[in-house]
Amino acid sequence: MHRLLFALDPETAHELTLGLLALWSERGPLLEVPARLLRVEDPRLRVEAFGVSFPNPLGLAAGMDKDARALGAWWALGFGFAEVGTLTPRPQEGNPRPRLFRLGEDRALINRMGFNNRGAEEAATRLKRFRQRGLPLPIGVNLGKNRDTPLERAAEDYLKALRLLEPFGDYFVLNVSSPNTPGLRTLQEGPFLDELLARLRPATPKPLLLKVAPDLSPKALDEVLALAKKHRLQGLVAVNTTLAREGLKSPLAREAGGLSGRPLKGRALEVLRHLAQAEGLALVSVGGVETPLDLWERLKAGASLVQVYTGFVYGGPLFPRRLLLGLLRLMEAEGVSSLGELRRS
Repeated sequence: MHRLLFALDPETAHELTLGLLALWSERGPLLEVPARLLRVEDPRLRVEAFGVSFPNPLGLAAGMDKDARALGAWWALGFGFAEVGTLTPRPQEGNPRPRLFRLGEDRALINRMGFNNRGAEEAATRLKRFRQRGLPLPIGVNLGKNRDTPLERAAEDYLKALRLLEPFGDYFVLNVSSPNTPGLRTLQEGPFLDELLARLRPATPKPLLLKVAPDLSPKALDEVLALAKKHRLQGLVAVNTTLAREGLKSPLAREAGGLSGRPLKGRALEVLRHLAQAEGLALVSVGGVETPLDLWERLKAGASLVQVYTGFVYGGPLFPRRLLLGLLRLMEAEGVSSLGELRRS
């Protein structure tokens, strides 16, 4: 089935897969048997981050399930948490197709989706229904602004989406770093970000995080850190997709949009290590995670949690289980009895 999907256009394959997972997700009893086979339930993998308890550190990154359609399936497949979105206050179509490209030679993707989603209100309805089912899957909610909202009013969009979704998320992420919404990355700059965080931080008692771009300079990363601490954010998600194109083999490398997957691995780790020098912020690492060693490396470098997207696309449904079993073997080899112990060391 996984190979057949790769014969389809990438976005068609994504829509088909998500549709099937959404149907499966709604069939509660049908989730339990595969969950027993696929989930890696081990107390050594438990993580506490920004006041939330996670059964394991491996999460699904934002973008895969923008509208919170398949939450039960992500739990059954073994993820420790899932981040939905990016969600905007109003529904929007996103950019014209084609807007998603596989770079098989590079184990990468390029997307220029443009925050296509059905809007915060519809997602809130789905999240409420999922919460009523009681499945133990922490949910992050990734927030953005509508494309036609001017930058000077961006905070209003984030606030509207947050107010609709606030009862149903365990944590919230402000996406100011996507390269596919014109002008959005300007919100990472000091004055814009300062104002945005000043308005958003008081709006919820729940953990609030910021997602940063991999293309920021060390100085710009330090400015983000300073503002995150000033406004008492609980963490950072590092990193979003990149505009860089160095060393790619695929002829599709010329396509516009954000690059994710293997080529982002080195930069994602570099940014993580830079951010980890600061104390008091939980770090969620994402970008180029393909193997148990990648996962272990991010955790040792200072990440509390690790997210996957492109690695999961290429790795298939057994990918979470493979990574978590491999992580346990690496922990045993290095004499680490729990991830909590790793965080304290």
